[in-house]
Amino acid sequence: MSHTTGAGREAFTATEARTYWDRRHAESDDLASGGNISMSRAENAMFYAVRTARLLEVLGTQSDPASPLRVLDAGCGQGHFSRAIASFGHRVDGIDTSEVAVAGCRAAAGPLESYAVSALQDWSPSHLYDVVVSIDVLYHLMDDREWEASVRHLASLVRLGGRIGLVDHQADADRAWSHYQKTRAASRYRAVLEECGMTVERFVRNDFRDDPAGMHVAVRVA
Repeated sequence: MSHTTGAGREAFTATEARTYWDRRHAESDDLASGGNISMSRAENAMFYAVRTARLLEVLGTQSDPASPLRVLDAGCGQGHFSRAIASFGHRVDGIDTSEVAVAGCRAAAGPLESYAVSALQDWSPSHLYDVVVSIDVLYHLMDDREWEASVRHLASLVRLGGRIGLVDHQADADRAWSHYQKTRAASRYRAVLEECGMTVERFVRNDFRDDPAGMHVAVRVA
């Protein structure tokens, strides 16, 4: 079901959103397709570098070739963060609803990378993860039911003692910015994650220019 956003346009349905992102991945370069379309390629390269550094705050700086972390990159797009995670020595699964993006990821995949077409709430792996991350994805889910189901499902895929990192804003209220972007209050993330047996540890800000986004980080305790 669609609804009118603050910008006065009908919000994307799930089907419309998938069509939009498939087209964007097909027509945009590897950085702009999942980055900030108002930035130049050089600016997006800097933005990705900053966010990769923030990602390390969630993954940690240890790497053991004999026992790599299992990581899920939920909404991997064209695989920039998945490839970075694999380069750190971790085993990563990347999922995305865009067949175009996943095809490109598979073509360039290394031995520690695996990719599949799947919505966040539908992914059904044979194992739990040490870390689950979803970067710049959840605030593109316009339907609140799909958003909550996705957060709950991703949390269910984290092993005891494992972590989850979900990118959104750290705001006190929900806000629809456009027909394909809606941020949710930090209190909503905390409430859902705590109901799923997790403790929210911190919010890791991107800290790139005036970007207000960052990662809600939680650990499974039950």
